[in-house]
Amino acid sequence: MADTLIRGGFVVDGTGAPGRVRDVGIRDGRFVPAEELGADPHVIDATGLVVAPGFVDLHTHYDAQLSWDPTASPSPLHGVTTAIGGNCGFALAPAGDDHADYLMRLMARVEGMPLAALEAGLEWDWSTYKDWSARFDGGIGINAGFLVGHSAVRRVVMGDDCHETASAEQIDAMARIIAEACAAGALGFSTSTAPTHHDGAGDPVPSRGADPEELVTLAGAVRDAEGTTLECILAGCINGFTDAEKDLITRMSVAGNRPVNWNVLGVSTLDPARHESQLETSDYAAERGGRVVALTLPHSMKIRLSFLSGAVLEGFPGWHPIMSLPPAERARALADPENRRRLAAGAQSDEAGALRGLANWANLELLETFAAENKAYEGRTVGEIAAGRGGDPFDVMLDIVLADDLRTGLRPAGMGRESPAEWALRAEVWRDPRTVVGGSDAGAHLDMMCGAVYSTALLAYGVREFGVMSLEEAIQQLTDIPARLYGLVGRGRIADGYAADAVIFDPERIGHGPERVRADLPGDSWRLYAEATGIEQVLVNGTAVVKEGAFTGSLPGTLLASGRDTHTVTP
Repeated sequence: MADTLIRGGFVVDGTGAPGRVRDVGIRDGRFVPAEELGADPHVIDATGLVVAPGFVDLHTHYDAQLSWDPTASPSPLHGVTTAIGGNCGFALAPAGDDHADYLMRLMARVEGMPLAALEAGLEWDWSTYKDWSARFDGGIGINAGFLVGHSAVRRVVMGDDCHETASAEQIDAMARIIAEACAAGALGFSTSTAPTHHDGAGDPVPSRGADPEELVTLAGAVRDAEGTTLECILAGCINGFTDAEKDLITRMSVAGNRPVNWNVLGVSTLDPARHESQLETSDYAAERGGRVVALTLPHSMKIRLSFLSGAVLEGFPGWHPIMSLPPAERARALADPENRRRLAAGAQSDEAGALRGLANWANLELLETFAAENKAYEGRTVGEIAAGRGGDPFDVMLDIVLADDLRTGLRPAGMGRESPAEWALRAEVWRDPRTVVGGSDAGAHLDMMCGAVYSTALLAYGVREFGVMSLEEAIQQLTDIPARLYGLVGRGRIADGYAADAVIFDPERIGHGPERVRADLPGDSWRLYAEATGIEQVLVNGTAVVKEGAFTGSLPGTLLASGRDTHTVTP
């Protein structure tokens, strides 16, 4: 590999120190002093650009996608060079082909991955974590590491009884599998007891069958493996932690002698006391010898509703039978006036609970349409269109949806349009040592969002537009802080001897484009996808994987292994 000189860029090294204009040298995939380079290095002119370490995304679900897309698109377009998968207890290994159907349907339901893509894109020729992960060694575009997922382990040990309480022998068997996976390079253990997580049959995911003692025991299974960590989602991550949950997550940290991170901390000026209450769990753990860290997004969640995917919408009372029909049958059902009457009534019923707020059909904005006659409606609300066409907003919306073959993208009007006060409050939370910026969910919920934009959103809005955080602080949040939480060896900074993961971008143009449907998954399936703006190059281990907004085709990524690529971080 030829020496590389990044010349004249404004270098922000990831430590939080003030940036300065200087040259950066790269040799054999690592940063070296520029003056040590040979006489004729490959030169990257970074004049007027920022040179930062590659971004580290701790919460992704690229476990499946990397099998058919080794670039992990679109995350590297947004500057991500290291991604961690296997979160929330959801993983593909260790599990052989006898569990393939169950786990694919689980991933499709709980993580919004098209089932057709999973069926067409995965070979299922593994049974252990080592066999599964080996396929990525030397053949991926980014650095990727994976946690062992509780639901997969429970399925392997307990089979069809995976939703039941485990026996002591079964818990011991699960602990052995986790320890074996960590010895083979897995980065730790993840689990979920969130009430929103269901498998393909609509039953609670297997990890929800675990009692507290099982969770604590399995967290302890990582204790003897160098460079491992813990991740979990409890009901309290959504609704506020109970005293029992505070105790549980603390015991997990102490048992494993590792930090536990949870996803995702919401921050809003409408309810500022909520996140403060959530973060008290970290104080509770610290007082008892544990460490609990909340992942928090730099921007608000922006969900996209679609009658093709049915995500969220199927939660309205009485909607599931119709939303679970094949698309052609669903369209016929949605055209029936009597069905429409029943669906509208269910959405407005008391049983709809918090979802009732979404049933203000007139307030829904059309993000993307597909039929020629609907193109003029993009960016307008259903109410505005109904006023012009005449008719009930619910009927007008469904007529548009049917003309688009159910593909219409919808979102509550005003969602994501935030005030400077929202960003200022978020910046306060980012600076809190009890939090880490992350929680993108990239690679998942492909029918509702493109989480990969979290990094460019932080730089575009948090730094440039609202100015609530300096460039140096923001880059530290995206690089060194998550790298240190996971004990990544030699990553997260521009420093001599560190792996040459780097992002070169224009601070005046950095940002992301709109989320749009892209039908590029196996099985002719589609996903939401967003391009980045302002990123000139992205280097992984010294090799460019992105140039001028496009993938180069190079695959220089490292399969991260615990103990080799990570060191132990204790509470």
